[in-house]
Amino acid sequence: MKFKFFKPTFLFLFFTCSTSLGFAQSNKPNVLFIAVDDLRAELGHFENSAIITPNLDRLAAEAVSFTNHFVQVPTCGASRAAFLTGKRPRRTAELGNNIMQDEFSTKPETEIPETFVHHLRRNGYHTVGIGKISHSVDGYVYGYEEEVSDKKELPYSWDEFLFDSGKWGTGWNAFFGFANGENRQSMKKQVKPYEAGDVDDLGYPDGLTTQLAIKKLRELKDQKQPFFLGVGFFKPHLPFTSPKKYWDLYEEDQIPLPKNPTKPQNVARQSLLESGEFNQYALGEEKASLDNQLSDDYARKIKHAYYAATSYSDAQIGLILDELKALELDQNTIVIVWGDHGWHLGEQQIWGKHTLFEYALNSALIFKIPGSKLSKIDDSIVESVDIYPTLMELLSIESPNGLDGESFAGLLKSKDSKVGNVAYSYYHKGISLRTDRYRLTKYFRDAEPTIELFDHQNDPLESINIAAENPKIVAELMPLLENGNTGLFD
Repeated sequence: MKFKFFKPTFLFLFFTCSTSLGFAQSNKPNVLFIAVDDLRAELGHFENSAIITPNLDRLAAEAVSFTNHFVQVPTCGASRAAFLTGKRPRRTAELGNNIMQDEFSTKPETEIPETFVHHLRRNGYHTVGIGKISHSVDGYVYGYEEEVSDKKELPYSWDEFLFDSGKWGTGWNAFFGFANGENRQSMKKQVKPYEAGDVDDLGYPDGLTTQLAIKKLRELKDQKQPFFLGVGFFKPHLPFTSPKKYWDLYEEDQIPLPKNPTKPQNVARQSLLESGEFNQYALGEEKASLDNQLSDDYARKIKHAYYAATSYSDAQIGLILDELKALELDQNTIVIVWGDHGWHLGEQQIWGKHTLFEYALNSALIFKIPGSKLSKIDDSIVESVDIYPTLMELLSIESPNGLDGESFAGLLKSKDSKVGNVAYSYYHKGISLRTDRYRLTKYFRDAEPTIELFDHQNDPLESINIAAENPKIVAELMPLLENGNTGLFD
């Protein structure tokens, strides 16, 4: 497969002064962090996966790939805020997409770093962001249909932030962009939720992001400071758009249908999702709802679109990893690939992410340590808030006080290492606990049932809530769930 390269034409950049402690690059590992929007834990190297991700598979062959990584909040901005701060949500504002633009962007700098990127910057790292790392797609605070502002979402984290909005003109237009340069906003939502564009890789924004990342790696190779380079890809976030060649990787009639396409039993409607984000794309041939399943043909079409968009991002990641190796930076660079949450692809009659079920909370996570020969697919339960302290331990940097996560660095160094094996997530006035066997969710609402229990040993698809007939198990797990109660719903 051949890829064409063109010089990016339009950039958003901001530069600030860095606090350098004068480390030589050879003394501290660099970090390449890649965020992929809506990338659920379904990758080519996982068992029974139909998705095609050869570059992530190649990375995983030299890394630790987690099958049971769970995010704190199943929505983009809030998930990223928890990940970047290493802290669980404690206020309802921290469950929303706008928490960083509303609060982080306005706060003065204090002793407590705003993010782990800020903490790295204070400890001698040159920090560069490209694309969607926080919720903003280009580093600035402005609405979907507003002019680009000069207000930074994370004012203290980045030495540089870059984005190429290409023919779309602004970051948010690019985020919802189609191949002809239009976007969901400009078309007043009169668009389909998918597109197979007759374009090369640079015909969509993620291709432009890749070229920026490659160019920046070449520049970073020659500096003395260690670097943190964050690269954020849009796809497979809606709209599921990608060059046609990635659609052509799949036979649509062979795309597997959702394994559990009906609503789970014994749960309240309030625990589920009406697929509103998906239905915003007004020209979609069918609408999803809790009262209406998509036809098999259309379900395959949408899954095909998601798979193709994921394969497109996978190809971009491969280009960056190839450049890292060509520059010999791979020998001293930690590589992390992280999905900000999962996505229901018709499972439980849902097309979207805003639930406290496995499909929304379970996302991709791969960690590669330079020089390590350890390669494994690990089923330990880890959380997004654990990444902050893990990275600090790997870099021999002391973590700030008050983090909620716990380091799983041991899992990256030994086949036999174990961690605490619990994860907490928050949404819909609920707290969800995941152990190695069970998911227990408690909702703070009137609609019954407010307690849900799923046995992943016997029901990995979370199809039946068994809380009512298993009060002993609920009673045993409830104190553990309460350990994750941050007072959010008090």
